[in-house]
Amino acid sequence: MIASESVNPQSHQKKSVIIVGGGFGGLSAAKSLASDPCFDVTLIDRRNHHLFQPLLYQVATAGLSPSEIAYPIRSILSSRRKNRPHVILSQVTGIDRTEKTVNFGYGELKYDYLILACGARNGYFGHDQWERYAPGLKSIEQATEIRRRILKAFERAECETDPVVQKEFLSFVIIGGGPTGVELAGALAEIATH
Repeated sequence: MIASESVNPQSHQKKSVIIVGGGFGGLSAAKSLASDPCFDVTLIDRRNHHLFQPLLYQVATAGLSPSEIAYPIRSILSSRRKNRPHVILSQVTGIDRTEKTVNFGYGELKYDYLILACGARNGYFGHDQWERYAPGLKSIEQATEIRRRILKAFERAECETDPVVQKEFLSFVIIGGGPTGVELAGALAEIATH
């Protein structure tokens, strides 16, 4: 979402752009706008790294370590030596559209333009209690929790002598048949056969 008035190319004062979120959308906007001398760009994210989410399933199945898919936001944007975006590590706590300010943990900033690229949350279809049993796969913490559960299940199955109980330890349910769910299922099958 972008909120503000149009840019006057004759104006010599830089317009302030605040981007909330350092995912694919936020980084793309920051890189694009940083090359324009009309803008002073600030990116705010609650984490200091960009996460390559399409490979989270690899972290969840112990194929990759978290550091292989998480990159410091400042490093990604530092290649822009001229007009480099300012990065703030903080949680946005509020937006005042009338005053054109963004409130965050360290204070507030005024903006001319606001880009909200906050990403998405897991949906449990009104059953949030399911999250305890079925964590989503949108963060490193969730991926490492899934990995812990998977590896623990395989370890317990290896020590189990009762084939019925062993089969229970080796039974996994993946909810969601999108790219992440399919990749996770394939990786689990590979772990099971090797």
